[in-house]
Amino acid sequence: MITIVAENTTDEIAGFGGDPWWIIAIKCLAIFVICVVLTLFNIVFERKVVARMQHRVGPNRTGPFGALQSLADGVKLMFKEDIIPKAADKVVYILAPIIAVIPSFLILAVIPMGPEVSIFGETTRLQLTDLPVAVLFTLAIASVGVYGLMLAGWSSGSTYPLLGGLRSTAQVISYELVMGLSFVGVFLFAGTMSTSGIVEEQERLWFGIILLPSFVIYLISMIGETNRAPFDLPEAEGELVAGWGTEYSSIKYAMFFLAEYINMVNVSAIATTLFLGGWRAPWPLSAVNDGMFNTGWWPLLWFFGKVILLIFVFVWLRGTLPRLRYDQFMHFCWKRLLPISLVWIVLVAAMRLAFNEGIERNDILLYGGIAVAVLLVASLLIPEKKQPEEPEVVEQAEFDAYASGPHPVPPLPGQRFTAAPRIPATSTASSTSDDSPEEGSRA
Repeated sequence: MITIVAENTTDEIAGFGGDPWWIIAIKCLAIFVICVVLTLFNIVFERKVVARMQHRVGPNRTGPFGALQSLADGVKLMFKEDIIPKAADKVVYILAPIIAVIPSFLILAVIPMGPEVSIFGETTRLQLTDLPVAVLFTLAIASVGVYGLMLAGWSSGSTYPLLGGLRSTAQVISYELVMGLSFVGVFLFAGTMSTSGIVEEQERLWFGIILLPSFVIYLISMIGETNRAPFDLPEAEGELVAGWGTEYSSIKYAMFFLAEYINMVNVSAIATTLFLGGWRAPWPLSAVNDGMFNTGWWPLLWFFGKVILLIFVFVWLRGTLPRLRYDQFMHFCWKRLLPISLVWIVLVAAMRLAFNEGIERNDILLYGGIAVAVLLVASLLIPEKKQPEEPEVVEQAEFDAYASGPHPVPPLPGQRFTAAPRIPATSTASSTSDDSPEEGSRA
């Protein structure tokens, strides 16, 4: 039985498991370097783009055009004083940033960055490994990384970090559920959970086009998953000082942000793989010379171009949208995204069943368009919700706040103040009169 399962697994994920050890070492080193370099790039890229949006210059001192600013910031943080609060649980406090940063390096291991290439005479794929459930592996790794934020908030021994950790817990439970539902449509159309298999199924048409609602839902959930604005509520420096990171400093503080920026690359790479054709060139480049740009090392350019484009979406949202309130944040997930995701999964399953039954795509689009038109017409016939009528305000006489004495009394609802409040004359008269007893005695 074990042999049969192993054979099936090998047949499903062909092309993996035969690389020599030095090729595997090169791939592991390349993934580490890509994560670190893209982190340095993303920080400068974000600051430059936001500065451009706000008509500022941005970093321009360190290195050519300010390109080494993020490297200088990282070196500066390494030499800052490392402070551990007295009330902190020291073991968990030190482990939290490590737990946050290590899983972020693992997700790119199952992301295909290109087809087969030759490296020093060895033919290998531009992917470290693949699994029959590779997409579920990425979800599992992403959820493990959030434990670092939760433990950081709990172990700091302070109120605001604890609240930030609790918020990150609720955020992961909510938006990771929606993120998982956005993958279901891809699984139904691709017929596999293998990342390389999903890319192969997008040879003719990207899933981001035929599964546009799933793609939009994933884009929203990936912002919530990475704690980025406008969903950066676990940090929320306006209300929680800095959330889970309030009590951290030096290299530990830098490790949390290293994990955040690597996770931006990770979720962008997943979106590229599942919805944007992976490493395949966009049309019409994919049709040039029988797919010349989909062979060799060219696909690396298309893959990282799509990833950087999605990272620009992160920066764009941060520069334009304000932070949500926490109740708006949870309401949007549970009462908007989740019902839409469930309805869309039912529609995708019905569409996939129609394809399997041999119904033509044009017929499906025709019937689907008719159904959408009927729903739109029905929505126009639904009467609008009446606004509650405001109670009539009974006009009353003007209210004299000083009628009962020298101190003002607030009015009741519907009453109006007099045009000018009265100031008692007795105190002024006694203080300014020339005929006071004191003046007489002095005379």
